[in-house]
Parts: sequence; structure tokens; C-alpha cells
Amino acid sequence: MRDMLHRLRLAGRLPMSVLLCLVVAGGLVAGCGTANKGAAPAPEANTNDKSAAADGKSPAPAQEQVIKDELGHEVKVPAAPQRVFAPYLEDSLLKLGIKPVAQWSSGTQGQDYLQQELSGVPRLDFSGGPPSPEVLMAYNPDLIILQNNSYSGNGNYEKYAKIAPTYAFTNASGDVEKSLATLGSLLGKTVEAEQALKAYRQKVQEAKEKLDQAAKGKKVAVIRFAARGVSLMGGNYMSGQVLYQKLGLGKPKLVEKENSAAISLEILPQLDVDYIFIINQYGQGTERIKEITDSPIWKAMPAVKQGQVFEVSDKYWLGNGLIAYEKIIDDTVKHLVK
Repeated sequence: MRDMLHRLRLAGRLPMSVLLCLVVAGGLVAGCGTANKGAAPAPEANTNDKSAAADGKSPAPAQEQVIKDELGHEVKVPAAPQRVFAPYLEDSLLKLGIKPVAQWSSGTQGQDYLQQELSGVPRLDFSGGPPSPEVLMAYNPDLIILQNNSYSGNGNYEKYAKIAPTYAFTNASGDVEKSLATLGSLLGKTVEAEQALKAYRQKVQEAKEKLDQAAKGKKVAVIRFAARGVSLMGGNYMSGQVLYQKLGLGKPKLVEKENSAAISLEILPQLDVDYIFIINQYGQGTERIKEITDSPIWKAMPAVKQGQVFEVSDKYWLGNGLIAYEKIIDDTVKHLVK
């Protein structure tokens, strides 16, 4: 280095200060080259990647997951399932942005409140029990999710598991929020599940604040008129769960410890409530509604006298999932908050 500096100086080509800078810089470059010799180049930043927080979507899992379901089966879940069959979980699937390959129905009755989003999705009839493996195979699912024990029982789980990886819930309707979070993990949609739950819980909180002002301490009854009879809904499922567990409205004494109670004209005087919601299931309870509401006993009830009786949609008041529950909340606030 000294020889090179001496030669350049003698040549008179550059001032001494510039020469020193050039020599020092050259030494640093040479040192870096020696230190990095044999090392792999640093990875380039991928400017096309978007984080989950940036676009609100979960990154696809890199590989299949092995998850234990609620019945204890170890399930090899594909990295990115594309053809999902999850009967009676369509509400939750849609919240996660997923369309199933087929949807649940009971005879000609489906989940009508979801049909716009499920346009083009074929229906499978569960009125006689879960479809046979032969029927299901035609839809070529790559992941099957069973909503409750009745769908996985009688050997159905073992038969379905031969078609595609099969995850079984014991009762996904028992805790819809927990079930949605589980589905998010199964399907690589954890971010979407978290966002949906956050929005739902915010909606519940806002509704509770309004109801606390308008109907604090009030009791509400949900009467279900169906082909098989008339019943009072308890607080462990469907709209009863929303009203009593989430919104904090009071339950009738008849279902304080029970999940349902049969209703008849003789029982009506025991219905100690301020508001009544009526559900006509599939339109099959019309005659019973007329029979009860035309009676003097019904007309003498305080809620009836005060005009606090509301007929609501069976389409989602008997639904399971956040889409249905959010609609129930909207109806409740509309009728009770003036």
C-alpha cells in the first residue's frame, strides 16, 4: 500500500488527502470480501408479500397440520383445503370467506338466510340422516367437518374418513364463537376468525348498552311454533343463547334451569315475561299460533296487552352462527329499544 501511495504521489496526479481516502476505502472493501467469502448472499426483500395485518387475510399454511378433533381422532388437515364439506356450519364458513362444496338441507328446507352467499352450492338432504359415502364422494371433498355427534355416529365418521380427512365436533352449536375459532385454525383462516369475533363482540357490547337503558331487568320469552308442538326456548342454543347469555335479558322461570319447556294454554299464565318473540318454524306453526293467540288467556297476558309481542324470522332466529346471531341482535334492538 505504501509503494502504491508513493508512486501516485510522485506522479503528481492527486493531492495527498484524496490519495489517503482512496487507499483506506480500498482496504475496507478488501476486508469485507475476505470476511464474506463462502457465505450465502442475503435474501432479497419480497415487495409483493402482504402481511396478514395489512390485507386482513391469513397467510396460507406451509404444510399440512395434524390436529386432534373433539372425539380424539388425529386428523391430517391439508395445508390449504379447497373443497370443504361442513354441513350446518355454512354460516361460520361464510364468515371466513369459504364456500363449501355442498350445503345442509332438511327436505326442501335450507338455511334461507344464507342462500344469496351460497348461490350455486348444491344441497344435500339430511332429513333421513347424513348422506351416504357414495353420495358424498361425488363432491370430491378434501376436508370434511362434522358439526355434531349425530353426524359422526353410527359408523359415519369411519366411512367419511376414508373419503377425506375428517374433523368431528361434539356439538359446534354449543359455543359458536369457539367453533368459529377452531374452524379458523383448521382452514388457515385465523385472522379472518379473529376479525369476525372482534366485530361480533363489539356488536354485542353496543346492543347491551342500548338494552340496559331501554329494557334493564326485563324478561323475554321466545316461543317456537313447529309442526310437532309449541315450546319455550331456553338459553343454551340459537336465539335463546343470544338473548340470555349474550345480551343479558331475563329468562322466564319455566326455562331458568331447562333448555326448553312445552307451552300450552294451561301453561301460559305461568309465563312471567315483559316481551314475547314468536317464531313460526318453516311456516308449520300457523294453526297453533292462531289457536293460542285467539284465546282469552293469551289476550289477558301483560306482554300482549302492552303490545310487546313480535313475530320474527325463523330463517335466522333458528340459525347457528355469527351471521344469524348478528341479525337476531338487530331485531332485538329494533323491537325493544324505542
